[in-house]
Amino acid sequence: MFVDRVRIQIAAGKGGDGCLSFRREKYVPRGGPDGGDGGDGGSVILLAEAGVDSLAAVAHRKHLRAGSGGHGEGANRHGRSAEDLIVPVPPGTVVIDAEKGFVLKDLASVGETVIAARGGSGGHGNSRFKTATNRAPRQFTKGTEGEIREVVLELKMIADVGLLGKPNAGKSTLLARVSRARPEIADYPFTTKTPNLGRVEVSMDRWFLMADIPGLVEGAHAGVGLGHDFLRHVERTRLLVHLVEPMPMDGSDPVTNYRAIRRELELHSAELASRPQIVCMSKCELPGSEEVETRLAAECGEPVLAISAVTGQGLDKLLIRIVQELDREPAKIS
Repeated sequence: MFVDRVRIQIAAGKGGDGCLSFRREKYVPRGGPDGGDGGDGGSVILLAEAGVDSLAAVAHRKHLRAGSGGHGEGANRHGRSAEDLIVPVPPGTVVIDAEKGFVLKDLASVGETVIAARGGSGGHGNSRFKTATNRAPRQFTKGTEGEIREVVLELKMIADVGLLGKPNAGKSTLLARVSRARPEIADYPFTTKTPNLGRVEVSMDRWFLMADIPGLVEGAHAGVGLGHDFLRHVERTRLLVHLVEPMPMDGSDPVTNYRAIRRELELHSAELASRPQIVCMSKCELPGSEEVETRLAAECGEPVLAISAVTGQGLDKLLIRIVQELDREPAKIS
């Protein structure tokens, strides 16, 4: 199950209490204070880990709680500090404070961590308060409470290339043809409900990640359908490949569909709309596609690649063009 947004409560562990104790041992007069310190509570740490590609592991855990520290004991025995609770999340996860709305950290790279809730400190035993003038202190402190907060985890898939287009434009078929990804494919729209990621091998030492973003509809920037959920994943891509089918099943005009998707990108983010883009006319094996290709090129103001994921026509040219654009565009995370 693919999950890309989760709201959970996290609680760090409480620090252990310090101990009030005096040494009582035969033949040892005036033993003095010997209360030990409490241990520190565990923190909740989120770790971006390679191989994790969904938030499904934490989706059904509404509460994440680290252990509490042990209490101090006599004979200057300190309490045990609790282990930190380390929660693996996919690279590209944004950690947001649910109450105040600020970003704690964007875990964009493998190995990055953030302490989402810090554990409480252990209290001091009475032996800590011994002085030359206070040889029998009865002061001790309790451990402090650990942090408790609600966080929102949002996954923005990290890919080099994002496939855009109306529902049923052929994005899943293209991804399955050029990579080992196996997205659901059918002859009706909205078969893709979650983003799919595939590794495209260009040569022995060259590859890139391609993401199949579910079909966008008009009003996606305002949350229509699953607009924000889909557009969020596009934000991470360095290059956009926009697929336009020549004969949409709903009878709509291909050029109008192209304009609609471009408009949604502009309304969502001007920076996103300015990303490098390759416009492709998919399903070019269909009759009448040449005329649509000419109209689409006039609309874009640049040549349009005619491709077919079914016959393989134009796919080599597309991959070469993608590699050229990626070499021109520096790798960065927005």
